[in-house]
Amino acid sequence: MKALVMTAKQQMEIQERDVPTPKDDEVLVETAYTGICGTDTGLFNGLPGSADAVPPIVLGHENSGIVRAVGKNVQDFKEGDRVAVDPNIYCGKCHYCHIGLYEECDNLSAVGVTRDGGLEQYFTAPEEVTYHVPDDLSLKAACSTEPVSCGVHTMHIMEDIQPSMTALIIGDGYMAKLFAQLLRAYGIQNITMTGRHDDLLAQEKEQLNLTNVVNTTKEDIPGNYDVVIEAVGKPETQEQAVQHTNKGAQVFMFGVGAPGQTFSMNTYEIFKKQLTVKGSMINPHAFVDSIELLESGAVKVEPFQANVISLEEVEGVLNHSTPKTGKTIVAVNPNLK
Repeated sequence: MKALVMTAKQQMEIQERDVPTPKDDEVLVETAYTGICGTDTGLFNGLPGSADAVPPIVLGHENSGIVRAVGKNVQDFKEGDRVAVDPNIYCGKCHYCHIGLYEECDNLSAVGVTRDGGLEQYFTAPEEVTYHVPDDLSLKAACSTEPVSCGVHTMHIMEDIQPSMTALIIGDGYMAKLFAQLLRAYGIQNITMTGRHDDLLAQEKEQLNLTNVVNTTKEDIPGNYDVVIEAVGKPETQEQAVQHTNKGAQVFMFGVGAPGQTFSMNTYEIFKKQLTVKGSMINPHAFVDSIELLESGAVKVEPFQANVISLEEVEGVLNHSTPKTGKTIVAVNPNLK
């Protein structure tokens, strides 16, 4: 089979490999589509994701495909099943797993990070992180179950959501677009999004039925909000997120900053406003809700999957020699439906 292997930091090559054999509790998946996200760019450049990716490794943690074989202990899947795979595998034994904080698992492993992922024609995954894809949901859309689930996790840790709340999303990338839909699906209707390009913001306002859009290269963010989601990961936008808050607001730092990065907060304002500032790490137990949101149409991803590329084009996207604007999807086998 064909596999795109990260052989060293910032180096990839197409290799011919044997099709892997699933272990007793695993399924073998023929990859249909794999999404590329900022985490992959970081891993390619030697930065950690949910865990460290040690070469040689096959990246690809946003995956959909067809089951082609199952281990002898697998009960809920059979050959031919359409599936999406949650990449994150928790040990279930450490302190954090025992207290239900699975995203902080001390022994976290992940498909496409610590074990080979979807940037190859076939990969294996434990049955416990494999999910059926409904017949009326395309495999192209289903490969985005993982990013949707990361947003759903943020919604899970958000407290006391009310339709009367106002929300600010800082950034207008793929995750920001998903958050606009998730906030509305969970009940918040008044949503403002920031970006840097008037034409894109105008398009996003219409597509996502946003209340307001703000070009931060030309204007300040107006007012304060009850919920703020930072989806950029830069110190200046993280500072904006805390600044534009109502009393009692919740701020979610979703954008991934560089290790060692810091930003400034006015601690008196945190106290006086009684703010809640949270990180949002990966996606524990969020795939079921995510698939339901995708199947129902409450969250749409295909209109925003802007670029469909081949395995041979992935390295150029990650090293920016052939940069792409918008969400990139790798069609490993687009004939799979």
